[in-house]
Amino acid sequence: MTDHKEKSLADIQREVDAYIGQFKEGYFSPLALLARMSEEVGELAREVNHTYGEKPKKPEEADNSIEMELGDILFILSCFANSLNIDLTEAHNKVMNKFNTRDAKRWTRKDTEQA
Repeated sequence: MTDHKEKSLADIQREVDAYIGQFKEGYFSPLALLARMSEEVGELAREVNHTYGEKPKKPEEADNSIEMELGDILFILSCFANSLNIDLTEAHNKVMNKFNTRDAKRWTRKDTEQA
């Protein structure tokens, strides 16, 4: 049964850390994690191409999904952040601040209806 309770990034990072903490090997090196992330992004690209592109999946190919590939990327991203003691919530906040300040006028905003 899948747990549908919302989780914060901190919850996800703690859950991943508890999982990885069960094993003597611990986290992979940053370079290995980058390679793993690249692999997962490639798998996501393949699924997107099968779903939205011109390359249909072969009948014998595994039935992966975009959702699962995004989940794999989130897991590896959490491992990467945890291994470097990076708080993903803080990283997200910094990036959003950058977009809301430096890039505030970069994109054309939708007109808002006046009530």
